[in-house]
Amino acid sequence: MTAYKQFLDSWNTKLDMTTPIHHYQMMDFLTEVVNDGTRRGLLMAFRHSGKSTLVGIFAACTLFLHPETRILILSAETHLATRMVMHIRNILENHPWCQDMIPKNKREWAENKITINRPLGIREPSVVCQGVYGNITGMRADLIICDDVEVPNTCNTARKRVALRERLRELDFILSPNGAMIYIGTPHTLDTIYRVS
Repeated sequence: MTAYKQFLDSWNTKLDMTTPIHHYQMMDFLTEVVNDGTRRGLLMAFRHSGKSTLVGIFAACTLFLHPETRILILSAETHLATRMVMHIRNILENHPWCQDMIPKNKREWAENKITINRPLGIREPSVVCQGVYGNITGMRADLIICDDVEVPNTCNTARKRVALRERLRELDFILSPNGAMIYIGTPHTLDTIYRVS
């Protein structure tokens, strides 16, 4: 069993839950994305399948295994991205493996960004979030998680879909050379950004 799956099981045990089989499959997929050559992935699953919950656990485990990682959470709106950061923060604060990762000085331990104990000299927070049209100029990230960037408010007209695609293309300039980008979501239009040709 991979470290990611062990981390997942340990978290679920703490919550007095068992791990559903499809969560193991999702975790396998996410770890393959960050380890394969393309380093790009799209996770779509049925509603209420726990996609975002699992991705938060994946992000926390990535920080546990690679504390130097810089993660950008991007959602349709800032409050949606903030929920993911708060989920990751909760896991880090309560997972039995993560006790040494919590800084004594919690200067960057907020709803919208967190910085764990990690090597010195890294400018960006460990995890930061932004709405899809927020200011991301000058950011750098090793892992970008686009969690529900396509929602009715961002894709209900052709013009909005064009603008969304243009905005998402800018992420390539933020991603580090060996970084990975993962999209999580559900299509909200026939002309979805998630269409795979």
